Amino acid sequence: MNAAKYIWMNGKFVAWDDAKVHVLSHTLHYGNGVIEGTKAYKTERGYAIFRLNDHTKRLKESAKMTLMEIPYSVEEMNQAQVELIRKNEFSGDNVYLRPFAFLGYGVMGVYHKDAPVETAVAAWEWGAYLGEEGMKKGIKLKIVSMTRPANTSNMGKAKAVANYLNSQMAKYEAIDCGYEEALLLDDQGYVAEASGASFFMVKNGVLITPPNDNSLESITQKTVIEMAQNMGIKVERKRISREDVYIADEAFLTGTAAEITPVRLIDAREIGCGARGEITEKLQSGYFDIVFGRNKEYDHYLTYV
Repeated sequence: MNAAKYIWMNGKFVAWDDAKVHVLSHTLHYGNGVIEGTKAYKTERGYAIFRLNDHTKRLKESAKMTLMEIPYSVEEMNQAQVELIRKNEFSGDNVYLRPFAFLGYGVMGVYHKDAPVETAVAAWEWGAYLGEEGMKKGIKLKIVSMTRPANTSNMGKAKAVANYLNSQMAKYEAIDCGYEEALLLDDQGYVAEASGASFFMVKNGVLITPPNDNSLESITQKTVIEMAQNMGIKVERKRISREDVYIADEAFLTGTAAEITPVRLIDAREIGCGARGEITEKLQSGYFDIVFGRNKEYDHYLTYV
């Protein structure tokens, strides 16, 4: 990865290589930590962080779900992210921000409430998550054997680090089988989400995405729904079966890292024309206009650095 100069850690800016934790930190052993993924884009007015407040609020909400108390307010963490961009003096088109909180060194054992909460924000320049070619031509997606855990045994709405073991195993399976990304079903056999992104499909001109019954409430997913409705595209939130996916006219993934990535193939079935579809391209173009500050109607989502 691309190292930067500084990481914000527990209220201070420290050198990238000095941001270290103890090997007996609680989260390393028991998996209770929360993360966010936020992105800043270089606009004509300098870097702007997209939907900063929404991401930071979600981090705090994830911490509340997992019984962690982050000792910083939303406003303090927002300011830390703005200052981190400034201090690192980036030059690329976009910068990925990773705010996170985890349980540090001090106690061992499953009961976690006496473990100290550590809070940090890292930032680095990061290109297209699924590749530049994938952004233009589309990726290959595999519905994997791993499913999203049911709500009775997991908290899928928390952006918790423990949840990503499920994602890691799913993505490994997909790549090992020659695909670029994994699509996971829920415990009832309906589409949940990809390993780290939301799923959309188009059928007969209607944009369809599943409800967040046991998956993260995606900020990018909300943005795409808002964009589509403003463009006059009909949007439906409903359960999607495996069979529905195979006969979609278009499909794409959304997320802070994935942005809007077209899908051209799912389980050896060509989707639509086998390339980026018309509605997908329209939404993709519109999304980049928003995050790069070219659409003033959405300027309220940008925090300029």
